[in-house]
Parts: sequence; structure tokens; C-alpha cells
Amino acid sequence: MLWLSEILIQEKELETFDELRQEVMRRARGGELFFRMDVKPPFPDTPADWEDKLEAAFTSKQD
Repeated sequence: MLWLSEILIQEKELETFDELRQEVMRRARGGELFFRMDVKPPFPDTPADWEDKLEAAFTSKQD
């Protein structure tokens, strides 16, 4: 199970929402099967529909 908070704790160098989206895709390609969004991303460029965008990134597994 992949948790959004886990990514944010482990990848402290992430500075934008797009970098986070890319990391979610990378982890999905790495074999993660389930993704939970337990916190809101703390980036100033986080869009209002951030949950939909991260879910799409996780399920598409493409750049």
C-alpha cells in the first residue's frame, strides 16, 4: 500500500505538484498496486482537483 504521506516524507526534495505526480507514476510503474491519499500536497501549485490528477497518474503509469 502506497500512502501519499509516505512519498512526501521519503522524497523531501520534491518542490512542485508536477514532481510529486511524476514520483507517483514512478512508484506505480515500480509495482505498487494500491494508493491512498491521506494528506493534501503542501505545494503552492497544487490544483483544486489534485486527487483526480494523482489517481490518474497512479493508474496510467505513463509519463
